[in-house]
Amino acid sequence: MSKKLLQGKVAGSRLSMPVMAVFGTMIWLAAGLAKEGWWLQFACFGVAAYLTLLINNVHVLLRIYSRMVSCSFIGLTCCACFLFPSLPGAVTQLCMTAFLLIIFICYQDRQSPGITFYAFLLIGIASLTFVNILFLVPIIWLLTAIYIRSLSWRTGIASLIGLLTPYWFYAPWLLYHHELTSLTDHFRPLVDFGQSFDISQFTVSQQLTLYWIILLAVIGTIHFLHKSFHDKIRTRMFYYFMMWMNVAVMLLLLLQPQHYDILIRLMILLTAPLIAHFLALTTTKITNIAFIAIVATTFMITLYNLWSTSFPF
Repeated sequence: MSKKLLQGKVAGSRLSMPVMAVFGTMIWLAAGLAKEGWWLQFACFGVAAYLTLLINNVHVLLRIYSRMVSCSFIGLTCCACFLFPSLPGAVTQLCMTAFLLIIFICYQDRQSPGITFYAFLLIGIASLTFVNILFLVPIIWLLTAIYIRSLSWRTGIASLIGLLTPYWFYAPWLLYHHELTSLTDHFRPLVDFGQSFDISQFTVSQQLTLYWIILLAVIGTIHFLHKSFHDKIRTRMFYYFMMWMNVAVMLLLLLQPQHYDILIRLMILLTAPLIAHFLALTTTKITNIAFIAIVATTFMITLYNLWSTSFPF
């Protein structure tokens, strides 16, 4: 039946990824890539999209041939086109994507301090541009222990060294330039929670995107929990890791809404595999309608955000 449905054809097509890559490039160009010179941000986006492809291929997130993980990532990232100018957001999203690729390699390997070091080194690098990501580290350690099952005293120490390594280079550089006080300023946001959550503080584009990402995360999560018995235990652990990470990021957004622009990027990254699991591995007429509705809605929100970015009111 899946071969006769549009959903099955698109999910299993080898053309899906190239088409989405072209679509993503067109959205970036329309948003002002060349005019504004967002080449570094675009490069981060391109590498992150490629890494999501590797995550799916290396760790087999989908049990059939499908590029829906990377396609979903591209589609949802372009949906939030008002985020394109943010270089810290692009770097943070790229580092978190690479972190997922590497940390999953450590599955059930408590003797992998080297790989763990590189995984947490990426979190440390991300903290240079967005220090509040350190709030997620205790959650990451907990999820690594429960679902990746790789946390031991050796990997724990390696993860801590990885987190601190970027600062071993950053601090001497600041000292050389007589700007060591900038280091304390860098960590000040950790004790400043800022304003309380109020949805009215966000623009219409931000609200639409947030509601849509949350809805897709809920759909993907419910579907996975209902159908996860079809997947291997290893795959289930990876999805559970991403699901709880997504919840943690949402809670952090609730506590620190002033960091919306970066946290929504992390939500997009963690939601993409969940909704991709739903889009690629369901084959009924109802889910085919849902697939069309999701694609159409994402496209319409993208166009609205693109229009409101180009012609703010």
